Amino acid sequence: MTCIEKLVKRYDCGEIRPVEWLDNLAFRRIEQIHKKASQSSSQLALYIDLPKFDFPVVFGEMEYTLPDANAPASGQAPYHPVNTATTVTSTPMDTGDELSQGRSHPMQAATGYSAIIDLDILRENPVEAKHRRLVRSHRNGPLDRDLKPNPKIRDELNEIMGYPPSRILTVAEKDLVWKFRFYLTRDKRALTKFLKCVVWTDPTEVRQAVDMLPLWADIDVDDALGLLAKEFDNRAIRSYAVNQLRKADDDDLLLYLLQLVQALKFEHINDRGPTSYDSSLVQFLIDRAVRNPILGNYFHWYLMVECEDKIVGKMYAKVAYHYFKALLEAPNGHERRDTLRQQGELIQTLSNLSKNIRTMKDPRAKKIDKLRAIIADPDNGLRAIPSLPLPLDPAHEVCDILPEKSSIFNSNMQPLRLTFMCTDGIEYPIIFKTGDDLRQDQLVIQIITLMDKLLRKENLDLRLTPYRVLATGPEQGLMQFVPSKSLAAVLNDHQNNVLSFFREHHPQTGENSIFGIDPQVMETYIRSCAGYCVITYLLGVGDRHLDNLLLSTEGHLFHVDFGFILGRDPKPFPPPMKLCKEMIEAMGGADSPQYDKFRQYCYTAFTTLRRNANLILNLFALMVDANVPDIKIDPDRAVIKVQEKFRLDLTEELAISYFQGLISESVNALFPQIMETVHKWAQYWRR
Repeated sequence: MTCIEKLVKRYDCGEIRPVEWLDNLAFRRIEQIHKKASQSSSQLALYIDLPKFDFPVVFGEMEYTLPDANAPASGQAPYHPVNTATTVTSTPMDTGDELSQGRSHPMQAATGYSAIIDLDILRENPVEAKHRRLVRSHRNGPLDRDLKPNPKIRDELNEIMGYPPSRILTVAEKDLVWKFRFYLTRDKRALTKFLKCVVWTDPTEVRQAVDMLPLWADIDVDDALGLLAKEFDNRAIRSYAVNQLRKADDDDLLLYLLQLVQALKFEHINDRGPTSYDSSLVQFLIDRAVRNPILGNYFHWYLMVECEDKIVGKMYAKVAYHYFKALLEAPNGHERRDTLRQQGELIQTLSNLSKNIRTMKDPRAKKIDKLRAIIADPDNGLRAIPSLPLPLDPAHEVCDILPEKSSIFNSNMQPLRLTFMCTDGIEYPIIFKTGDDLRQDQLVIQIITLMDKLLRKENLDLRLTPYRVLATGPEQGLMQFVPSKSLAAVLNDHQNNVLSFFREHHPQTGENSIFGIDPQVMETYIRSCAGYCVITYLLGVGDRHLDNLLLSTEGHLFHVDFGFILGRDPKPFPPPMKLCKEMIEAMGGADSPQYDKFRQYCYTAFTTLRRNANLILNLFALMVDANVPDIKIDPDRAVIKVQEKFRLDLTEELAISYFQGLISESVNALFPQIMETVHKWAQYWRR
């Protein structure tokens, strides 16, 4: 067939003299051969007719300068197209053969893969540009300022203002927002929508947009965070957002600090890197970190983790340098800098200790004995810790590690359980992990802490347990240890009865007791179950089994181990939330008033968090370039995955009905019960 196709090309080009009677026989036979070959072959073939020319062809192509493979991605090297003309003097047949044989283009000969920008995509469509200029008009006169929408248009504008941050506006919606931009200045929600309508390649529109910023009603913190996302790279817009963030107090700022450190990746980066003078966000964070030691502690460790990144590490090291420089100029700055250095030495000592313990071939019991002996040894530096703030929780000063209360968890990474003694006499147990990336857990716990605060603002305390997590490196970190037992262990020790566990620790008799336990314990259990059901659903937390659901004696149920989020799950057919029959039976069953109260807490929490969806979505938008594993898999859809969980397209009544269906689906799901049994047997044989 290959030979025949080449001869047919020559025939079409006139290189083979036509013979009518012979051509009819030949082409009929070629068709039979082609039909037979296509039937006998299991592979499909695609035939492409390429243009043929009777004269030399001059190709005008754009050659691109490939970016350096070692160049930092945050400041992508510009592509320099070079217009060159290459004369091809081949015959018509040669031209077709060369293309059909797939000879490599110079770009294909380059090693590796490089992203090449299609210049046709970047070029503005002159028709659309002309239409936009005519519709919007660059006038900035009284007619624009006094323009007011009629009731129908006002409803359309209100609908646009209610769109989630990830919603892309249509051309008509952008033109409508631009037309009534002066009217919308009184609506603080409209600023981000207006800025998304600006054509940032048009200097006139950019100038108008920047000039309108002082006219706008003060925006909320969640909208200010949205203006620090990757899509807004205008320096004036980002400075405006930082000025709005200055209104937030240190406690609120601490909730967003992780995202603000990530937002530094989207700042303008010059040849010298960002300095304290050319980035308002850098200057703002340094000023607040110097002013507040607790904020400065977390700021330092967030920077240290990013400094180990091969791509943006140098930029973050520059920021860390200016932070230390600013500390030295502040009161007690030298002491604070020495404290951060001592924290680093402590973390390095613990890291070396953890790695050495993990490499030992001894049984776990002997490893625990060796760990306690090492900690008790006065020469290793762990017993002679100078009083310094614990990096995980700088509100507590630690001065010692208790050897007798140190242990090793029975898991693959063998994390250390260490108990610090604080200067005020309080014991602070922690878990130190090496070989595991805690940045995803750190993000989830931060979001849970934020959601807890949002719910408390609405007078809804769901008794959540947002324990502290701090990544001190890409593969190491600290976690707060909360005394508790896994739900699997509770059920195993109490014949699948959670109420028996509560009666053991908080028995109570009388009219006020519920199933023979303290009513406060039952209330805590119901509230915490509801809170974590809603939150784990919204964050798409996967791999839920009874070993990573923990229960305290006070009734606090909480989740740990957030290795799968945003809908990822290693098990097939996961339920929307982890709600097994034993958890429902502990409330008195599906017909009990406690179960009705549980569902009501779920509905209230879901609707409350839906009203704050913009803030949560904007925080995730700032994390798209963070090295969080489950965001890194599909960064473009990370925000959308969370947004879909909120069901912002539904009214509040329909949203409650929707969540009611999720609860029923989770309770009645059969496959998770089978997987739980399989997991239980797997854990048994592993032990």
